[in-house]
Amino acid sequence: MKIVYDTYDSPIGLIHVVVDEIGVKKVSLFKEDWEDYLTENADIKLDKQTCKDVVIQLDEYFNKKRKNFQLPLSIEGTEFRIKVWNALGEIPYGEVRSYLQIAEAIGNPKAVRAVGQANKANQLPIIIPCHRVIGKNGDLVGFAGDKINVKRFLLELEGAIKI
Repeated sequence: MKIVYDTYDSPIGLIHVVVDEIGVKKVSLFKEDWEDYLTENADIKLDKQTCKDVVIQLDEYFNKKRKNFQLPLSIEGTEFRIKVWNALGEIPYGEVRSYLQIAEAIGNPKAVRAVGQANKANQLPIIIPCHRVIGKNGDLVGFAGDKINVKRFLLELEGAIKI
């Protein structure tokens, strides 16, 4: 299967997007994540045309002209993770949910930690809005390790939190 990429210079840094014949396969927000991906996919090629719609929609999102993405997705994951990612997609722009609320939404209220792991495994951040999930006490937790500043930026952009 052919996979290609392009980049988007966003307010949070350079974002790499990967597209295959099905749809968007990966959105990489961080340099180290992209470098790891390249190590495993050394034959990937730059293809601005194939990735054009993803880059346009990301630009619209960062310029507050887009609240929902309309892109075909190429998602790989366990049945549980796909349930979680679908639930994340239901969180409206400008709102947040707790990990517990997501676990309850998928009918498994005891799976809070597993929901956190599914969030961590999300290959399509921003498009599948894992940044909209917060701790039950309202804390901004669990975003790419120490990258809470990016989560805060995205939530502020959407108006979900105030500075």
